[in-house]
Amino acid sequence: MNTGVKITAYAAALAATFGAAYGVGKGVGPVEEPKKAEHGEHAAAPSEGAAAGDGHAGHEGGATGDAPAAANLPGGLQVSDGGYTLALETPTPATGKSVLKFSIKDAAGRKVTAFTTEHGKELHFIVASRDLNTFRHLHPVKAADGTWTTPVDLPAAGGYKAFADFKPAAKGAKGITLGADLSVPGAYAPRPMPAVAPTANVDGYQVRLGGTLDPGKAGELKLTVTKAGKPVTDLEPYLGAYGHLVALRDGDLAYLHVHPNEGGPGPDVSFTATAPSAGTYRLFLDFQHEGKVRTAAFTVTAGAGKATAPAPEATVPAAGEATDEATDDAGEHTHG
Repeated sequence: MNTGVKITAYAAALAATFGAAYGVGKGVGPVEEPKKAEHGEHAAAPSEGAAAGDGHAGHEGGATGDAPAAANLPGGLQVSDGGYTLALETPTPATGKSVLKFSIKDAAGRKVTAFTTEHGKELHFIVASRDLNTFRHLHPVKAADGTWTTPVDLPAAGGYKAFADFKPAAKGAKGITLGADLSVPGAYAPRPMPAVAPTANVDGYQVRLGGTLDPGKAGELKLTVTKAGKPVTDLEPYLGAYGHLVALRDGDLAYLHVHPNEGGPGPDVSFTATAPSAGTYRLFLDFQHEGKVRTAAFTVTAGAGKATAPAPEATVPAAGEATDEATDDAGEHTHG
């Protein structure tokens, strides 16, 4: 594919409220995805409206027919929207490896079986812990009756949220992101948010984050990937792009998914994004190299003037250590 990908967000009507940028700023040409780039268990992010465009399901609120999308609510915060509902069949999975089953139901309660393919998939499914230390980008398998199934590894008891990002195949349907709660039984020990820091370490790679995340104003985030101190210049396409970035807002887990600006296969991957409000966010970058998808996670503060706090180049920040743990948790990239 050589068509440019535009910044998108969920619901142009919500732009003033959320102002989230989704898609590729400056129209990056998505690259053709090799068949091996079919795995990835990664993360999700906040969104509250913005200009509509091209991207994962369009994220425009999802109104269809006479079922209007709820107004003034960001993507991922509702279990039902635009006449569609995320129905979890396994809302209380066990700690560790388990299987999640769910479906998307229409206004009549019927399981939806037809979806529009976006970025190589009919539906993108993300699970994140409420404390934003664990993040999974899953690719479930759909049965003929519309039931989706995916393996998942949830490392600890506590609250999680599942996000279904899709576009129904129905005529006139818009992209929708629905969210529903998951609860993993057991003794719950809350973990603090990893500290703000400019670098994250995952599986022998270091990713440095630069740029600003500003509430209500578009800004560039640039992520630079290195390994053993050398720039990685041969990143591989994953789901049609050299990088995928998801952001989740601390507190309510409002969801935003962005894609890269124009550029080559590394070491730099840049994104244009607008924070819906001042506050703390977790960013999850998925990138593929040597046939494996990895996730680097960052904590950033919108409205602080910088996306990350300054730190010596050689310092291994707390956020990087937390990222290692989070991406180890998310390291079982599933197929679908």
